[in-house]
Amino acid sequence: MRYSCIIVEDEVLAQDILVKYIHAFSSLQLVQTFGNASEALAYLNDNTVDIIFLDINMPELSGIEFLKLVKGKPQIIITTAYSEYALEGYEYAVCDYLLKPIRYERFLKAVNIAIERIGKHVVQNLSSNEQLPGHLFIKEDQQVHKISFDNLLYIQGMGNYLKVFLADKKVIVTRTTIIEIEEQLPANLFSRVHKSFIVSLKAISKISFGQIDIDAVLIPIGATYKQEVMKKIKAVGINKNA
Repeated sequence: MRYSCIIVEDEVLAQDILVKYIHAFSSLQLVQTFGNASEALAYLNDNTVDIIFLDINMPELSGIEFLKLVKGKPQIIITTAYSEYALEGYEYAVCDYLLKPIRYERFLKAVNIAIERIGKHVVQNLSSNEQLPGHLFIKEDQQVHKISFDNLLYIQGMGNYLKVFLADKKVIVTRTTIIEIEEQLPANLFSRVHKSFIVSLKAISKISFGQIDIDAVLIPIGATYKQEVMKKIKAVGINKNA
């Protein structure tokens, strides 16, 4: 499968490097290169792409302003010489950022993150008639773990990283957001209980004083999630005093 991409970059040298890297990556198809964000937005009004390589510091319309306006759900890879701009971009769910001068091995890592996210979106768009698997795949560094839902106790979000706690005592750290992984989990087995936590309903041993006990770990229940959590817990039939 080939993934369509565009470059939004006003520096000719940076454009040339990205074009070279993209052409060397057989799974990518470069469809257009833009010297400013306004032209890219106009193009995206009538076309869709999988991945956008986006410079932040551009005249007229900045990369951050572009992120606020872009439609659809393309994967955004920021290219910038300033790390502080890249961190601001994470508020708009960019999948990675590349600091200039861009190294090829770092480019490969960013593209693989984007392709992995695109794969997750494909799973999310499966029709309701298709049977969902009893597991999910989680990437950690250069490894991909197949995690059974039965083995997953709870997940803790930490910005753009997650800690995944398993019944076999393993802990996996992965670079993704809690929103993205929540969309991959069946709602009848897992529940978001806090802005930073997702728990397995089957793994809950007790609920009391607004906290969930899983494997002797106390996890808070956020006020905005409490009503939905308690509805699910009632269906499961867990002893509670919340």
